[in-house]
Amino acid sequence: MAAQLRPHTTVVLAMSADGKIADAARSPARFGSERDRQHLEAQVALADGVIFGAGTLRAYGTTMSVRDPALLGDRAQRGQPPQPVQIVVSRRAVFDPQWRFFRQPVPRWLLTEAHQRDRWRSSPDFAEVLGAPLAGADFDWAAIWADFYRRGLSRIAVLGGGELVASLAAADLIDELHLTLCPLLLGGAAAPTPLEGSGFAAAHAPQLQLLSAEVVGDEVFLHYRRRSPEGPARPAS
Repeated sequence: MAAQLRPHTTVVLAMSADGKIADAARSPARFGSERDRQHLEAQVALADGVIFGAGTLRAYGTTMSVRDPALLGDRAQRGQPPQPVQIVVSRRAVFDPQWRFFRQPVPRWLLTEAHQRDRWRSSPDFAEVLGAPLAGADFDWAAIWADFYRRGLSRIAVLGGGELVASLAAADLIDELHLTLCPLLLGGAAAPTPLEGSGFAAAHAPQLQLLSAEVVGDEVFLHYRRRSPEGPARPAS
């Protein structure tokens, strides 16, 4: 059977030198530099949709929008709207309406369990409320990604957290990975990492190809792409 068309998917994260994307208290991870913030905005500006878990939204109360005039101009030239769709993933769909996220001038979608949709369908806070199909106990991410593609999302940026990234990696939906290595040590067994979940056996771990490594100040900007299970790296697009 032919593979379903789906969005090209890029994970964008900053992490400490010991591999943590937040501290053990899951405080907002603001340890990246201004250069890292610009890098994140540039990746968001390439996307048709940006997706993140409720925990990431809870930590920040806001999302990364495109503000740089040059990036906005690039989006206009590509025929994209000024802002990508911001997609929140949450099973329980419990949010604080005072979060600045709900006042940002960005299109917002909610991806939640099917029985939670009715609570939000009449709300002006989300333009779309999508009930996630299930594959066992988890969301059926392959079906969700195919639906995103049908809805016009050709490129998706994933901004965390680690549970969401792990689910997408397990479904083999990640094409590229941008990691900013930041000069601090966070430690803590409870501190989240780029990939949470149950993990992979080494023999079956997703393999990556390093495309670039750029040192800027004390940070290292790493760019990987996923190798196909057969071996060669998938072409970046």
